[in-house]
Amino acid sequence: MFTGLIQGVGTIQEMTRLGASLEMTCRASSAMLAEYHLGDSMAINGACLTATKRTATTFTVLIMPETVKRTTFVHLKRGDQVHLERAMQQTQRFEGHFVSGHIDGTTRLLKKRTVGQALVLTFAYPPQLQGQIIAQGSIALHGVSLTIIETTAHSFSVSLIPHTSEHTLLGKLMLGEKVNIETDMIGKYVQATKYRVELEKIKYE
Repeated sequence: MFTGLIQGVGTIQEMTRLGASLEMTCRASSAMLAEYHLGDSMAINGACLTATKRTATTFTVLIMPETVKRTTFVHLKRGDQVHLERAMQQTQRFEGHFVSGHIDGTTRLLKKRTVGQALVLTFAYPPQLQGQIIAQGSIALHGVSLTIIETTAHSFSVSLIPHTSEHTLLGKLMLGEKVNIETDMIGKYVQATKYRVELEKIKYE
């Protein structure tokens, strides 16, 4: 479980294709990896992955075929940067929102504009996620916890404060660039419950 508050930016040191899977080695600060052990979780661009190897400043993860299909990892290469977040601890202050690290798919940046001190990013609304993205709701893009400020039938927008623009990679996104997306898990349960209720109504009609 994660919060969507990025703790650091890592650099891809090596990316190896293993059939339909990928093995990725990432460089991070020694401080961030000080208490990071084999088998521990790390959210990389929002995807929860498990350490299979590690040194003082690098760690390696194995990305399974389903995760490869749902994420942007297949497009990453040596030297690219990624968002990193350690799994949350029970004793820490909880901010952001509940992020599972299970990516729903990808979306692409349609527009970026400055409004006052905010950077507003507009993304395509994936058809398969209709009903899970609502104004004032939470969403994780490349693992960053954000609030949705506007939705249309085909797009949704988020607003970045200067701190988020400066300390994450989102402010550097280019038009058309894809990001990993995870919708709010509470919204998923509400939608699933509504679907079951509708099925029950049909069953007894």
